[in-house]
Amino acid sequence: MSKQDNTVNYDDLQDMVASNDAGGRNPSGLTKKTIIAIAILWSLFQLYYTSPLPFWLQEVVRNWGWDLNVVIDDTKARSIHLAFALFLAYLSFPAFSSSPKHKVPYQDWLFAVLGAFLGAYYLFFYDGLVTRFGAPNTQDIIAGCLGILILLEACRRSLGLPLVIIAGVFLLYNYFGQFLPTSWIISHRSGSLSQIINQQWITTEGVFGVALGVSTKYVFLFVLFGALLDKAGAGNYFIKTAFAYLGHFSGGPGKAAVVSSGLTGLVSGSSIANVVTTGTFTIPMMKRVGLNAEKAGAVEVASSVNGQIMPPVMGAAAFLMIEYVNMPYSELITHAFLPALISYIALVYIVHLEAQKLGLNGLERVEPASPFLATLLKTVSSILVVVILGMAVYYGLGWIKNVIPNLAFLIVAIVLALAYIGLIRRVAKFPDLEMDDPNSKVVKLPYRKPTVNAGLHYLLPVVVLMWCLMVEQMSPGLSAFWGTVALSFILVTQRPLLSLFRRDNTHKLSLFRQGVQELIDGLESGARNMIGIGIATATAGIIVGVVSLTGFGVQLSGIIEMLSMGNILLMLILVAIFSLILGMGLPTTANYIVVSSLMALVIVEIGKQNGLIVPLIAVHLFVFYFGIMADVTPPVGLASFAAAAISGGSPIKTGVQAFYYSLRTVILPFLFIFNTDLLLIDVGWAKGLLVFVTATIGILVFTAATMNFFFTKNKWWETLVLILAAFTLFRPGFFMEEISPTSYHVEPTQLVQEIGKSKVGEKMMLKVRGLDPYGTEIEFYSELVVPEGKTGEERIEALGLMLLDTGEQIEINGKPSPKILIDNVEIDSPAAKAGLNWDQIILDVAFPQDSIAKEWMFIPALLLIWVIAWNQRRRVKKQ
Repeated sequence: MSKQDNTVNYDDLQDMVASNDAGGRNPSGLTKKTIIAIAILWSLFQLYYTSPLPFWLQEVVRNWGWDLNVVIDDTKARSIHLAFALFLAYLSFPAFSSSPKHKVPYQDWLFAVLGAFLGAYYLFFYDGLVTRFGAPNTQDIIAGCLGILILLEACRRSLGLPLVIIAGVFLLYNYFGQFLPTSWIISHRSGSLSQIINQQWITTEGVFGVALGVSTKYVFLFVLFGALLDKAGAGNYFIKTAFAYLGHFSGGPGKAAVVSSGLTGLVSGSSIANVVTTGTFTIPMMKRVGLNAEKAGAVEVASSVNGQIMPPVMGAAAFLMIEYVNMPYSELITHAFLPALISYIALVYIVHLEAQKLGLNGLERVEPASPFLATLLKTVSSILVVVILGMAVYYGLGWIKNVIPNLAFLIVAIVLALAYIGLIRRVAKFPDLEMDDPNSKVVKLPYRKPTVNAGLHYLLPVVVLMWCLMVEQMSPGLSAFWGTVALSFILVTQRPLLSLFRRDNTHKLSLFRQGVQELIDGLESGARNMIGIGIATATAGIIVGVVSLTGFGVQLSGIIEMLSMGNILLMLILVAIFSLILGMGLPTTANYIVVSSLMALVIVEIGKQNGLIVPLIAVHLFVFYFGIMADVTPPVGLASFAAAAISGGSPIKTGVQAFYYSLRTVILPFLFIFNTDLLLIDVGWAKGLLVFVTATIGILVFTAATMNFFFTKNKWWETLVLILAAFTLFRPGFFMEEISPTSYHVEPTQLVQEIGKSKVGEKMMLKVRGLDPYGTEIEFYSELVVPEGKTGEERIEALGLMLLDTGEQIEINGKPSPKILIDNVEIDSPAAKAGLNWDQIILDVAFPQDSIAKEWMFIPALLLIWVIAWNQRRRVKKQ
């Protein structure tokens, strides 16, 4: 598209999305029907697998006296999932750009059938594989070799060469690493063909591992939920609502793009599809109010990609995280919420600053501005109504479940149906939303009241999903199932009911059929969008399998530790660069799997050696944040290419600008590694609110510094002061620790005496020296909680420790000190869980002490910000 051409070929954009997410082929006739039928069958299988239906059916079958198992176990489900993905990949993705797009060659049919058979190999030969577990026969080895080759070719077609090359290198290392000299750090002795195939294709440690399991159990249903929500019309509703409320502000279309992309993140699990869904409307509008092509595209890319970090429905990698960290999804949402929210607030502020720098206005209002107090009263009233309704439902439902548990499900279904009918009746009073043409000469903002009310029923399945996740604490898969059931019912019935309440003469049966067709289209679309994710998780499983079989993670940790010289900050920078380089060629999910499996535990261990106890969830979110940059980073940021196709700008310049706008997303992971308050870990409501306010101010100030504009253009020293103030707001303890230390240190000989004086529940820190599991001498820190006990000796025993004063002297920090040895550690005791082991030497002990709260540092930080703001406003008045 030339820069002079302001029109967007929507069909070309859809082709771009299709070729990336669902395959570039568009055959006709029987082939097309086969692909559609198989895709729908895949969606129906996934709904069946994640639903309670198999367990209910099993009871029915057992009562009938039939010896039939209708419950599908996780391993068989993974096998079926991969079989569907491989079959559809070969039918949907052409082998080369020159391959036919409107028909499927015979060889692709052969590969599709062979791939489906090999993917389901575990299903067909289950009994034999169980009996020869760990000892594959010749048939297994041939099937495994062919299966890996078929999978890698499917990966090349659907995701490109980078992931194939990385998986291939790991497989070659797995085989040839056994021939390397034993003195080499990367040598191993686990490389026979039998071992490799057993690991990769027979067990659940490789291709059929955790990553594919998460794709099967969780990700598919959320992608399907998004596809159905899009078919229902929620995407247009989110865009219109955002424009109605934000379009009139300075740079309004850009701000509306950020909000609508965040909302559309619920609809689309693909950042590229998100860009196309919202960008076709928002990018031309941003250009109209004055943003150039690259900046308009970059705003859309940055906001679309960030949709993957925004709870409650995060990117596919988030579901992998709950398996790797062993954490409920509801808890993950709690930790991920604050960084995601302030990241979006900062992006809205970036658009505001760009608009201020360029002197841009918003779109013309169509309604008079509401008085501030009236707006505030409406907002507070709406929040109170939602809170009261939420509490009434929560406690009412809890009472029903306690009093009449057998009828609880039926009552909830009736309440939801009544709520739906009430919402539809309300929606029927307003006209349906229509998508405006952003390229038309005159674009008016939609009226707020009819816009908001025209899609209220779309929120019901989202509420069901969130309720099941957060309140009922159901698994993500089961929550998505109930959300999908509610959404499917709405999709089929919304048009006939709206027609009924509007009392028009439209034929109700034809409207019902239209809804059924949209449901079928959604089932197909959801499955086809899952092809790439299914293939990516299976291929990434090869890398995870090699790492676990060869112990490469340990060897890599040694290399990274050597490069970082044991410094945690330098190591985090290296991991971030590693993620960004991989992100140039890998999709988000595959990037996360590779980096987290290689680096997560290494970061935790290096943190311990630096005196920083890093929660595992913080490390995985760190990797996750850099993984989502995969669709931004030039030269292969596909979301940037999609945005550039709409804006008419340069894809590379758009990607660079989007990365620049995403600097706040880059800085946040470093901050929450060193200040876990941002993840709301061990934080109460009052402190959580304070953290939210200060973190929001901090990210806005950091954004103003990086944009070199606050109230006017920054002077160089003002930028430095703003960065200092932002750093203080994010990590107040860095400075306060120097002013008023939070701990005091004692010699190891005083440990028993001091622990006896300490309060129960306080955290103490031990610095110890000893051998790691691989025989290398290291020094690290270990955090322990002071347990119950009348004396110091009892408390030491409660920790599972036995100490020994050897009578020898060792040098600690240049001074002689008695050598205190850990003589024994009880299995599964608090000390053992903290990484302590026998024969380790205690070098230092730190106990907490009364100190000035670190939050007092917020005052000088806010004063610095006020001084810069006052100074810049004074300059603006003079101008």
